[in-house]
Amino acid sequence: MKETEYKTLRLRRGKEESLDRFHPWVFSGALVHMPQEGDGIEEGDLVAVAASDGRIIGLGHFQIGSIAVRMLTFDGGDEAVDNAFFERRLRQACAMRRALGLPSEQTDAYRLVHGEGDFLPGLVVDIYGKTAVVQAHSPGMHFARKAIAEALTAIDGLGVESVYYKSETTLPYKAQLDAQNGYLIGSFISDTARENGLSFRIDWLRGQKTGFFVDQRDNRSLVGRYSQGRSVLNMFCYTGGFSVYALAGGAREVVSVDSSAKAITLTDANVELNFPGDTRHVSRAEDAFKYLDNMDAGRHDLIILDPPAFAKHRSALRNALQGYRRINARAFEKIAPGGILFTFSCSQAVTKEQFRLAVFSAAAQSRRRVRILHQLTQPADHPVNIYHPEGEYLKGLVLYVE
Repeated sequence: MKETEYKTLRLRRGKEESLDRFHPWVFSGALVHMPQEGDGIEEGDLVAVAASDGRIIGLGHFQIGSIAVRMLTFDGGDEAVDNAFFERRLRQACAMRRALGLPSEQTDAYRLVHGEGDFLPGLVVDIYGKTAVVQAHSPGMHFARKAIAEALTAIDGLGVESVYYKSETTLPYKAQLDAQNGYLIGSFISDTARENGLSFRIDWLRGQKTGFFVDQRDNRSLVGRYSQGRSVLNMFCYTGGFSVYALAGGAREVVSVDSSAKAITLTDANVELNFPGDTRHVSRAEDAFKYLDNMDAGRHDLIILDPPAFAKHRSALRNALQGYRRINARAFEKIAPGGILFTFSCSQAVTKEQFRLAVFSAAAQSRRRVRILHQLTQPADHPVNIYHPEGEYLKGLVLYVE
C-alpha cells in the first residue's frame, strides 16, 4: 500500500491481536490517538489501521464512537476499496445465496448482505422481488450507497431493478449526515414478495427495519409444522408472519396481538392476501403484557413470543432480562397443558446463555414441567462471520409445557 494513499490510525501495543484474528471492529480505546477535528480524518473516511510496530493490517471505515473503525480488508492495505471492491463483495454474497437456493419460485424475500457476516460491516441489503432495500449503519457505507446500488443492478441473475435506500434511523445521529430515504435507482414496482409459497406485503417506506423480518423465515416454517389443530396466539405480531404460517399449517384459530394499530392493519392485510375471508383469524391492538394478564388460562396451546429488542445496548441489559422473564412467566402460566411455546430474543446485547437463563427462571416460577424441543437462531442468509460471533443475534427456544 502506498503510504500516502490513506490516513493511518495506529493501535496500542497488543491491540492488534484481535485484528490478526480477523475481528472486524477496532474500538476507540485500542487506538493510540482518536482522531479529532483538524486531524484531517472525517467520519466515513477510509483509513489504514496499523499495528504498534507500524505494520499495516488493513483498511476500514472510520467513525466517531465506541467502534472507531469497521474493517473491510485484512491484506495489509493492498486491495483498494473502490466501486469494483463493492461489486466483488456483493457478487460473493449473491453466490452464497444461490448456494442456499435463493431466490426461488417459492421465495424471493431474503437477505443478500448481512453486515459483518458478508464482510461488509455496516451494510444490510434485503431483497423483495425486484427491489433491493439498502440500509447503512455506518457513515462509510452511507457514502458508498451509490456504488452499492449500481453494483446491485449490475449483477447478472439477481434481478434487481429498483434500489431503495432506508437509513434515516440507522445511521449515528451525531454524524449529522441528514440521510434521506428514497430510491437510488428505479422506482416502485410491487410491494408483494413471496416466502415459502406464501405472499406478504412489504412496507419498506414506513415499516420497521427494511419492512419485513426475513430473519424469522425458517422459524415461521417450524411454527407452521406445529400448528395443525392448535389454538395459536401470536404476540408482538407486527406484519403477521407467524400468523400466516400458522393458518397455512392448519391451526384451529389464530389470535394476533400487537400494541400498534398499524401493525394489526398489516397483519390483517397479509392474512387476507393468503386466506381471504378466513374466519379462523382475529387480531387485537393491545399491550402484550396486559393481554396475557387478562387472557383465560388454557385457551391457547401454541404461543409465540417474538418481542422487539428489549436491549439495544448493554446499558439496558438488566431491564431487558427482567422483561424476558416477565413475559415468559406469563406465557407459562397461561398456556394449556401439552402446549408449545416459541420464545425469542433479537437483542444482540443478550447472550444465548442469558436468554436461556431468563426463560429457565420464568419456567421455575411457573412450576410447570418444561422441555426444550428446539434451539433456534437466524437463517443461513443471515450468516455469522466465524471471526465475529457477535453476529449471532437471534436466539429462540421451542418448549413443550406439560
